Amino acid sequence: MSNTIERIKCLIIGSGPAGYTAAIYAARADLNPVMYTGMQMGGQLTTTTEVDNYPGYPKGTDGTAMMEDFKNQAERFGTDVRFGMITSVDFSDKVGGIHKVTVDTSKVIEAETIIISTGATAKYLGLESEQRLIGGGVSACATCDGFFYKGQDVVVIGAGDTAAEEATYLANICSKVTILVRKDFMRASKAMQHRVEKTKNIEVIFNTELDEVLGDTVVEGVRVINNKNNEKQELKVTGVFIAIGHKPNTEIFKGVLDMDDVGYLITKGKSTKTNLPGVFAAGDVQDKEYRQAVTAAGTGCMAALDSERYLGALI
Repeated sequence: MSNTIERIKCLIIGSGPAGYTAAIYAARADLNPVMYTGMQMGGQLTTTTEVDNYPGYPKGTDGTAMMEDFKNQAERFGTDVRFGMITSVDFSDKVGGIHKVTVDTSKVIEAETIIISTGATAKYLGLESEQRLIGGGVSACATCDGFFYKGQDVVVIGAGDTAAEEATYLANICSKVTILVRKDFMRASKAMQHRVEKTKNIEVIFNTELDEVLGDTVVEGVRVINNKNNEKQELKVTGVFIAIGHKPNTEIFKGVLDMDDVGYLITKGKSTKTNLPGVFAAGDVQDKEYRQAVTAAGTGCMAALDSERYLGALI
């Protein structure tokens, strides 16, 4: 481990809309932020081929290009963007205390404030065909990508509230939505199940799992299997929406920061403050309700402002 310890005012852990927006605001407030991007520079949005619902892009853009715009803007104001992983943390529980992190198991950094924007990772089934066609018809976000399937037939994989919400949202756009449920019942709340049942263009198929996504470069259909009798059938669809949940990227903060039973960081009231002074959380790492680029960016702004005010109160 290096003996050299770097001391900074504001450390941003993770990139994406939340991290880059926090960086823009923190840099403009002369906090001289340093960002460590994580292994997926730009976050989840870099897996989205088309972004049509972010303000300021009237003709749309793709996720990677948009995150490059965010990065360039953050760097324009002086953000030091670095590629690397925070592998361990040692956070102070005292107001004005110095927080320590280790980068890639070797470099130690001391920071007066920390903004966590490590995001969440969508859960997938792990099928080769599913992974190959992400961005070509396979998606984990109906709100993000549903528009592109207007008037078409799609399937939703899942049985909980997320799947029910995705399906009812898509039903307003698509001709038909088929929900594949691997058990003989849905886990969604009764209210969400009733909403599904009342939506005429939603069909629920129980005891059924996705066997393969069909198509070379874009989704042309799916092959499904009945897990009771092993019968297979093909459904002609153009979109496959995986709705089996998200996993917040908070492993290194367990036992250090307050989080819910799933792992989402808990922030206080309408702020981005965590349970430790000088540590803030923004974006999908603390938001399991909306999970949109624009809401993540909003909380990134909040986290930078919270950091600036925290440091100002120490003077």
